[in-house]
Amino acid sequence: MKPGLPDFVTKKVLLLLIGISLLHYANSQSFLLGKGKTKWEVGVNFGPSFFLGDLGGNSGKGKNSLKDLNLEFTKFMKGAFITMYPNDWLGFRVAADYTYLEGDDAVINTTGIDELWRKQRNLNFKSDVWEIYGALEVFPLQFLFRNRETQHRLRPYGLVGIGLFHFNPKGSLTDASGNTQWYKLQPLKTEGQGMAEYPYSKPYKLTQMNIPLGLGVKYFFSERINTSMEVLYRKTFTDYIDDVSKKYIDQNDFAKYMSAPNAALATQLSDKTIPIIYPGMTRWSSGTQRGDLKDADTYFSVVLKFGIKLGPLSDENSVRARQRKCPTVY
Repeated sequence: MKPGLPDFVTKKVLLLLIGISLLHYANSQSFLLGKGKTKWEVGVNFGPSFFLGDLGGNSGKGKNSLKDLNLEFTKFMKGAFITMYPNDWLGFRVAADYTYLEGDDAVINTTGIDELWRKQRNLNFKSDVWEIYGALEVFPLQFLFRNRETQHRLRPYGLVGIGLFHFNPKGSLTDASGNTQWYKLQPLKTEGQGMAEYPYSKPYKLTQMNIPLGLGVKYFFSERINTSMEVLYRKTFTDYIDDVSKKYIDQNDFAKYMSAPNAALATQLSDKTIPIIYPGMTRWSSGTQRGDLKDADTYFSVVLKFGIKLGPLSDENSVRARQRKCPTVY
């Protein structure tokens, strides 16, 4: 699957340039924070990512929490970062990542009526996700013992930031022959987004803001090379990463707002109910709850990072380097 990148690429590059500009500004002020010893680090990261939303889940009522994590939909995240360190305990990071998220009601293990409601809903989705963010890294032990001449190789840290992410949910239809096709869901207004009949259902944008929150531990093989293990949770402000949020609508309203082919697709993809609780039932009536009305969708990752410090590392190293040089003959 080749991810499409509309205007998001432009926004992504613009945000990256802004972030780098801010880092340069911070660098010019580093004498206030790092006494002129600012260091730069670049690196890559990769590891599993996980979706927490309306679709899929485990026993009990559906919640956007670790309880409903479906490990079978573990995906792979990869990315790159650049970080400025004005001192040993503070860093300013700009990063970009790509991953792929998925959810499906069919995977729910049924132990009671709460799961049957979601299993009967029978919806699924998948989406590429691109993100870019800026974050503040804080190393608490380095701050507490910042006057020590030497620091430990193993250093825990926390981070918080702000970013943008782009998603584009797709739902599937399978024909009688078992062939499956995927369709973009946002243009189909599956919950009546933007329709006058459903004023509570607002259109959603495919590029949204998120707030990365994380914890990690960093190990220095040397002053120049390090690795980290990091858990990064993204708080989002949308419930439509999986295109499921509120209520079912009257299928006849689709034809009022879109072409006949799209209206037919929307009718099928908005309600794929299978008869489990109510034998013979194929659709829900308008106004019936379709998703979790309270919680926003989210995702998180557990990544391994590899970083390399750039440029001179310390004044002492520079002195030793000068001492190792051959004397100049005049």
